[in-house]
Amino acid sequence: MKTNMKLIIFLIMALLVASLTGCQPAATEEPAATEEVAVEEPTAEPVEPTSEPAAEEPTAEPVAEEPTAEPVEPTAEPAMEPVTLRYANWNVGTEEENNLQRQLVQAYIDANPHVTVEFVDMSAEGGWDAVLTSYAAKGELPDVFMANNVPLYVQNGWLADLSGLVAEDADWANVPQVLKDSFTYNDQVMGLPAAQFIMGYFVNQDLFEAANLDAPEYGTSVEDFFAATTALTNVSQGVLGLDEMEFIMGWYASTQDSNLKWFSFDGTHMNYNSAAFKDAIATAGEMKPHTWQGLTAEQTPNFKSVGPWELFLNQEAGVRWDGGWSIPGYVSGATFEWDFVGVPGGNQALVADVIVVSKTAANVEEAYKFAKWMTFSTEAYAKEVELAAALGTAPKMPVSVDAASLELYKTVVDKPGINAALENLNSSLIESLAKIIPGYINARWEGKPGIDVGEDLDVNMWFMFNFANDGRYKYEDYSAQLEEFANQILDDAAAALNP
Repeated sequence: MKTNMKLIIFLIMALLVASLTGCQPAATEEPAATEEVAVEEPTAEPVEPTSEPAAEEPTAEPVAEEPTAEPVEPTAEPAMEPVTLRYANWNVGTEEENNLQRQLVQAYIDANPHVTVEFVDMSAEGGWDAVLTSYAAKGELPDVFMANNVPLYVQNGWLADLSGLVAEDADWANVPQVLKDSFTYNDQVMGLPAAQFIMGYFVNQDLFEAANLDAPEYGTSVEDFFAATTALTNVSQGVLGLDEMEFIMGWYASTQDSNLKWFSFDGTHMNYNSAAFKDAIATAGEMKPHTWQGLTAEQTPNFKSVGPWELFLNQEAGVRWDGGWSIPGYVSGATFEWDFVGVPGGNQALVADVIVVSKTAANVEEAYKFAKWMTFSTEAYAKEVELAAALGTAPKMPVSVDAASLELYKTVVDKPGINAALENLNSSLIESLAKIIPGYINARWEGKPGIDVGEDLDVNMWFMFNFANDGRYKYEDYSAQLEEFANQILDDAAAALNP
């Protein structure tokens, strides 16, 4: 019995242990508290570090990441709306020729695909300004065009004032002041210099060396220049010292009176009655026997040339008066050593082309950007040098004269006289007065001062200067009348421009 009781007690105890073992999963609720701590506390701890960096500006900036804003820049290009610019210039040739100027236009379009450039037909009769006037009357002025008479356009109210656009332009800062001043009216920039061509004497150094003479060079005095050129003249051997006589009247007075510039202009008036200009007329006459104009019918057969324009490259004239537009021809065609002398005494005349922007252009700023490319842009000049090399020619001189552009030019043309002139541009005699000075065309060529010379009645100013050394009349007899007449024209024109 005791044994049975022990067995029963053992069984009851076994059942109790088994029941306790079956209830054990309920005890795993305690580790559930451990899971809550294990999950929540680590999550709470990183919150503090992430909140601290979030407060740090540098960490927040990378999150915004400016670079991700960069792709937005192309979306700013809606500002680059399509633009059509109408362009007129006499130097673009035909589409078939595809000359350097047309290639420059195309280069601009390639770099600015939102721009279309249309070439305006200027072939109608009447001349450049008459055609422009016709377009203006119809409200169809070209947006950008080459200027032949800036004062006329200013007076007509055709032109946009570009002062604000050039003011902060780095390339404009390197344009010679003498050119900036030329196209500024009442402190408003009304034109952009499109080209500058130095003008003066070019010398065939070989001809002087063959004659055992010192060739003139940039800076040679007036006296030494004339001494060398007269010594070179040998008509019987087909050699002249100078090509033509008329240009002496343009520059000579400036070497005798520093107040006078081209053809006696002093910035306001002509000085036709001054001693310096009378000397210029007389000196041109004295040099006539050493020029083409001094040859007789019996002497011309000694020369291969049929006119003065051929003398220099035919090696029949020691010096030739010419402009920088001829330099590419000398680079490619001259078979002799040559250089630029300029104006005796160390100066040069300067011919400027100018491009203007119409006030009626739909987008003046876009028109200006294109006009700059075609005028004084250093970027465009580098492209021009590249295109000229591909065409086997030389580029024109840079208008914005910075060191890089000068070095580019010298890779094609590197002559001591030309380099000296480029360092001395601001002292230049501006020859392009007809494009710049109101009234100059009549004061110099077309005006009629009421003078009869023999059977030539009511002659114009051109006649009076062209035949001043022809024996038809004495210049000094009319110089005072010519000066008074010319300056009245200039005063009236200036008053009309600035009412």
